[in-house]
Amino acid sequence: MFNTLPASALEFADWSWAQIQPYYTDLQNRPLTADTVNAWLADWTGLEQRLQEAVTRMSIATTLDTTDTAAVTRYHTFLQNIVEPAQVTENALREKLLASGLKPDGFEIPLRNMHNEAELFCEANIPLSTQEQKLSNEYQAVIGAQSVQWEGEEKTLAQLKPLFQSDDRALRERVWRAISERHLADRPRLNELWQQFMSLRKQQATNAGFGDFRSYRWRQFARFDYSPADCETFHAAIEKVVVPAATRVYERQKKLLGVDSLRPWDLDRDDTYPPSRPPLKPFTNVQDLIDKTGVILHQVDPELGAYYDIMKAEGLLDLENRKGKAPGGYQSSLGFVKRPFIFMNAVGIHDDVRTLLHEAGHAFHWFEASRLPYFQQWNYGAEIAEVASMSMELLAAPYLSEKHGGFYSESEAAQARIGHLEHILLFWPYMSVVDAFQHWVYTHHDQATDPANCDAKWGELWGRFLPALDWNGLEDARVTGWHRKLHIFEIPFYYVDYGLAQMGALQVWRNALSDRPAAIRQYREGLSLGGTRTLPDLFAATGAKFAFDAQTLGGLVDLIESTIRSLKPA
Repeated sequence: MFNTLPASALEFADWSWAQIQPYYTDLQNRPLTADTVNAWLADWTGLEQRLQEAVTRMSIATTLDTTDTAAVTRYHTFLQNIVEPAQVTENALREKLLASGLKPDGFEIPLRNMHNEAELFCEANIPLSTQEQKLSNEYQAVIGAQSVQWEGEEKTLAQLKPLFQSDDRALRERVWRAISERHLADRPRLNELWQQFMSLRKQQATNAGFGDFRSYRWRQFARFDYSPADCETFHAAIEKVVVPAATRVYERQKKLLGVDSLRPWDLDRDDTYPPSRPPLKPFTNVQDLIDKTGVILHQVDPELGAYYDIMKAEGLLDLENRKGKAPGGYQSSLGFVKRPFIFMNAVGIHDDVRTLLHEAGHAFHWFEASRLPYFQQWNYGAEIAEVASMSMELLAAPYLSEKHGGFYSESEAAQARIGHLEHILLFWPYMSVVDAFQHWVYTHHDQATDPANCDAKWGELWGRFLPALDWNGLEDARVTGWHRKLHIFEIPFYYVDYGLAQMGALQVWRNALSDRPAAIRQYREGLSLGGTRTLPDLFAATGAKFAFDAQTLGGLVDLIESTIRSLKPA
């Protein structure tokens, strides 16, 4: 047992490679037998926990303030001086365990993944991964710096979003055009970054012996349970089953607004989702968001609520939007203290409530899975991770009203739930645009390196999956929508995960409609398995079927639409 490692990841973050390397060397040299493997794995886990948490805390710091150059420099230096050599030695440890032939309990899937990692390992790609992270920080800095002058004040783009809930259509159009103009001002810089990302990713795939980046990335994500062809099947099912339902949502929105066509300023996030009408104003300060969300989560499940209380007490929530903060929201896992951290950009709209519930679901997944003894067992895929988060949005929805300690009157809570379900219907077509775009990009590398071709493909896919929206005269803003989806730049191919997970989450919710306590127990049981089962088995453990077909999807669409009808006022 390593008794001389630092007592915290913060202290470990200040260590040099010369201080860290002897611990890896000890693991490499130590005899590995059936009698020693558990202690060996425990020591490796202790080392990896500190390293992972140190990296994560540095990464978080770069998103809290994208203008903090010292934080960025520290992070990049740690990546180069510590993480890069650690990756080489970690690969040697993987190969040592695999060569031993030992199969510790709960390691069938981790061993499969370790075989995959060993096969993919390419030392030449380590510095390229660091370069890619630097480009991601540059992308965050560009987006984080976007602001406009609005009525004499500098406002972040997120701070203007509540104005899209205004009944004044002319005001909404002015806001949208101001935001769009600011987006387009960064078009040249984002195009330059894109070409640098593409070059790096092609080289990574080539170095690892793959013909294209899609094949390489599929293996990186350990997607053994579905294929790119399955994604195309999913896209087709969405086009057949969901696009008509989404069109019905847009038709209702047109009637609500009394307009002949839906323009981008009639929508909100990703130029896809109608904002709440009348506007929902759940909170005026972030503390209210934090406290009421806690009340809701305790009603979903007292133990899950207690997990959230830990996060509140330990300062693991950074929720309020501010200038210089990176875009979006995320949950990060701190390996050594076994705690999650939630980051988001709240501005006082209902989407903030949903985002916090979503990220809380991720946090609960980490609390549950990190009880497993070894870090290799904690590596669950994005698909089941998003089942955790999206299920929590749905499981928490019945408690949004003030009667349950939440944010809204009964009628407002019903409105919020209707909006959530409609957003799900609108999300699947948008997800298909993002995912199909990436499939095209990374199988047509030379064409996609030219941003003009990317613009054309994005526009084509938008017309296929979101035909009900009117972008007449706004073509530049329409075709550059891919610039505004951070996953495309920073986490390629991490998006279909959301679509597949939404299928799982809706099935968890459907189970809860008939037996809520049993459904929540099953949900938590699936989360507690971490990455120790196949993806279909993890879905099954939560009470869901892992599927891509139009029939399964159609049943869920029917449930959504019937629930929307039941929630609408008579």
